Amino acid sequence: MSFVPVEDLLKDAEAGGYAVGAFNCNNMEIVQAIVRAAEAENAPVIMQASQGAIKYAGIGFIVAMAREAAASVKVPVALHLDHGTGFEQIMWCIRAGFSSVMIDGSKMPLEENIAITRRVVECAYPLGISVEAELGRIGGTEDDISVSDREAMFTDPEEARYFVEKTGVGSLAVAIGTAHGRYKGEPRLDFDRLEKIRSLVKIPIVLHGSSGVPDEAIKEAIRLGVRKVNIDTNIREAFVDAARKVVGENPNEIDPRKVLGPARDAATEIIREKIRLFGSSGKA
Repeated sequence: MSFVPVEDLLKDAEAGGYAVGAFNCNNMEIVQAIVRAAEAENAPVIMQASQGAIKYAGIGFIVAMAREAAASVKVPVALHLDHGTGFEQIMWCIRAGFSSVMIDGSKMPLEENIAITRRVVECAYPLGISVEAELGRIGGTEDDISVSDREAMFTDPEEARYFVEKTGVGSLAVAIGTAHGRYKGEPRLDFDRLEKIRSLVKIPIVLHGSSGVPDEAIKEAIRLGVRKVNIDTNIREAFVDAARKVVGENPNEIDPRKVLGPARDAATEIIREKIRLFGSSGKA
């Protein structure tokens, strides 16, 4: 089947009070793990590629693998650009076949962020492409995006209302205490801020940097209106740990399939766990 717009999935999630998992892919095995997990859980799923993944695999390979994976399952699959930072790059992904894009203008002054987001919306929406934006700065490092603790800043609820009103964007990533990559301690989410944002903004909210956030905190965020939850680090950890175990137990193994097969299985299982946590299991 062809890719579906993310907004279609989030509209159903809003009606059902659950969140859709957005899982980053970097190679064939992780692409397969994402759709296998979604099919096993009968869940809608968002496969997303970052700038780093596109540089590593090539946009043609990413789209071809994702399209083949989507065609192999019956559940709805979206292909989303994660943290696009340039207009030309976003247009490139739309031309290549992505069904959703994120314009991350969070490092820009507010009015510049609004301007580039509105430009992307004006180009993408007539083509049926979903658009996500970010307001506030989410800390940590993910591929080409790096934000120090000093640079990170929480999303202002009134600015969020103004931003959505001026851009017409379909979903909004907010900074409420999560971070990309591994956490140094247990993250503390600002649920009061999230609740205020949700009361002012009537579009789906996106939670980035969700790997390592306690399950109960994820559930509370979903209860308060988060409809898309991004996971990357947990998949990498499961994948690499399983591959490392095979190599450690069989140091003379030279068949990549025997190393990457168990890694794919481990990634599939962690993705299935997240899908159940987000409440989207059985919602395809």
